[in-house]
Amino acid sequence: MMGKLLEQLKAVLPEKLWVPDELAQLYQWIEQQGYYEDYDDGHRTGFLYPDDKLEESWKDDERQGGTIILFNANRNDGLRYWFGLEEDTPEICQRLCVFARTGAEGSEAALWLDDNGELKIVHMGSGSGSILSCVLAENMVDFLRLQAIGYDEICWNEEFPYPPNHQQAGNSMYIHPNVEFQQWVQTTFNTTIPTTALEIVKHPSEMGERDSEDAFCRWAEKQSN
Repeated sequence: MMGKLLEQLKAVLPEKLWVPDELAQLYQWIEQQGYYEDYDDGHRTGFLYPDDKLEESWKDDERQGGTIILFNANRNDGLRYWFGLEEDTPEICQRLCVFARTGAEGSEAALWLDDNGELKIVHMGSGSGSILSCVLAENMVDFLRLQAIGYDEICWNEEFPYPPNHQQAGNSMYIHPNVEFQQWVQTTFNTTIPTTALEIVKHPSEMGERDSEDAFCRWAEKQSN
């Protein structure tokens, strides 16, 4: 039986895109653990750590839970606004699908079909906070590994050269790792957890970089007004 998180994502997925098996496995794990909330509008949002325990642990200088990221499929409307357009275009709507919120200020992660027909996981900064605009991961396993590192959020590329809680990263909040999620990623996909985000995010480009080495950043700039 298909879980609600996966069902909601498939309902908004463009024809040319697909849900990677690893993302479907993540959604199944989230729902098996009960790490989600259903809202009055019928949408379900999934978490990597129970929301109530996160709130209980939150102090002025530390918290539990590792990386905060919200998985839902109700943020894909109005992509044109991110690109500064008056209306959505087929080029955008057929190749891009938002599936997660990466930052409290509104940054998002999306599935993106690149020019070679390969599915990548990309970051769309809010512009009012993070301006990160790039391929976050070449595949879904690497995206899961990125989240397992343990940053507060994965929208702040200035932290990427450093491990979580490094003094030079500039985050005064100590983030305790989400050990349960780390172990699930390692055992399920027979992989390891990187030390820093730059081991996965090859070109952490920002909005406005028309000559970026990152394929998504270049593509997004072409689509933007």
